[in-house]
Amino acid sequence: MHRLVCLLWFVGACLALGISVARADVTLPAILSDHMVLQAGHPLRVWGWAEPGEEVSVNLAGEIRVTHANAAGEWWVTLPARESSRKPVEMTVTALSGAVTVRDILVGEVWLGSGQSNMGWPLHLATDAQAEIAQARFPEIRLFSVPIGTAGTPQSKVAAGWLVCTPETVPGFSAVLYFFGRELHQALRQPVGLIASAVGGTRIEPWMSAASFAETPSLAGEWQSIQQSLTQYQEARQEHLQRTKTWVEEADRLREAGRDFPDGPVPPSHPLNGFAAPTSLYNAMIHPVVPYTLRGVIWYQGESNRGQGMHYHDLQAGLIEGWRRVWQQGDFPFLFVQLAPFRYDDNTTSLPELWEAQSAGLTLPQTGMAVTTDISTIGDIHPPKKKEVGRRLSLWALRDTYGQDLVPSGPLWSEQVVEEGSVRLTFQHAIGLKTRDGNPPNWFSIAGEDRRFYPATAQIDGDTVIVRSAEVSQPVAVRFGWNQIAEPNLVNAVGLPASPFRTDRWTDARNAPAPESRPASRP
Repeated sequence: MHRLVCLLWFVGACLALGISVARADVTLPAILSDHMVLQAGHPLRVWGWAEPGEEVSVNLAGEIRVTHANAAGEWWVTLPARESSRKPVEMTVTALSGAVTVRDILVGEVWLGSGQSNMGWPLHLATDAQAEIAQARFPEIRLFSVPIGTAGTPQSKVAAGWLVCTPETVPGFSAVLYFFGRELHQALRQPVGLIASAVGGTRIEPWMSAASFAETPSLAGEWQSIQQSLTQYQEARQEHLQRTKTWVEEADRLREAGRDFPDGPVPPSHPLNGFAAPTSLYNAMIHPVVPYTLRGVIWYQGESNRGQGMHYHDLQAGLIEGWRRVWQQGDFPFLFVQLAPFRYDDNTTSLPELWEAQSAGLTLPQTGMAVTTDISTIGDIHPPKKKEVGRRLSLWALRDTYGQDLVPSGPLWSEQVVEEGSVRLTFQHAIGLKTRDGNPPNWFSIAGEDRRFYPATAQIDGDTVIVRSAEVSQPVAVRFGWNQIAEPNLVNAVGLPASPFRTDRWTDARNAPAPESRPASRP
């Protein structure tokens, strides 16, 4: 009886931990399924599970690779890069334990979209949703939505599948990712695969892998906290094991005596399994699609990290570099959205400080940032104009990834020169500086050595802006759009807005009040 109780406890524990106790047929991850889009121009990773040691053959449209499952039943192969193709093909994976055929496979461009609610915001809630959904008949755009979940350890499997883009399948899909993918599909005339993995209200830390923390020096504090919690968890597991052994012995004694016995001890919860826990969303919602070959990532997140200032740059850099490491595809493109203005609370500069941290992400290779100060809704944290957000992200991809000659961004501040009683500002992407409403540039402020900022007048001079104020005879620093509700009117020739910035790094400055002028008109 003692052995029976132990066996029942072992089987139950295996099931609770997701450990198979039966023979495994050859299987594939959900991302490798019917209607998928494979990334063109890159070696293709195919992987799955079979009986340990079993021979597995992968045949993709006549290209065959053979391998063997390892001791854990895992196998993988790499197939040669393929050219973009709109002609569907099939892939068959064969082993003694069975066979799997994947049908209707296209080859084109694959992008992953991740972040919090503004990335997850569905198409049916976006501007002009009814018309956009009705027009969404794109059989060469394929959609894959990762189910929402958390995990304390990296997971391999999710319950999902690819869908062909139709008015019936697209309404609940990420609006930003859909519009981004549609822009690429129409510009490149290639199939596009879109992988959505986003959860509203989430911080960036849960989306990061353990390696992201471990290998980023500026995140040593977070990594130490993670290690401490894992150490405590292992100690709790050891204690639980001892209590369980005692319970098994007592349960066996009571049962042999014909008496009922209490339930066994409840195991400790994993400290990293929760929506706020570091690595939890990476483990459950990113790791299952690694190492599916892709072109790049778009990212829309940061609201939940407001207040961290430049430390958010450390976190975002850790996430970007960590994801690039686990995918082993080099510095693939990582394009992100600068948050839109929103009236959060009385701290009017915590959002601009996050904007500054997001802008710093452009120092990393193969990154791009879509500025959204002109398409915001001050009273709604979810601006509905997702089509324009997707388009602006696509500009970076079309220029830097696909080599098209276009302007990807609005003006980005690069330098200031103090002149007599004024400051001249220069920008990247500044050809054709103008304002979108025809009024003088707004939301500029200027300060002297006293670190007190005053509203400033600004004048466009070619591709530069001259800023001055009668209150500051000897200027030292300039701020632009340095307020959570700032919707500045400065744009370049193609109408893309300038990103907020400051030329100082003061922590004790007195910020200028918001301008009293009426808001700039919308584009």
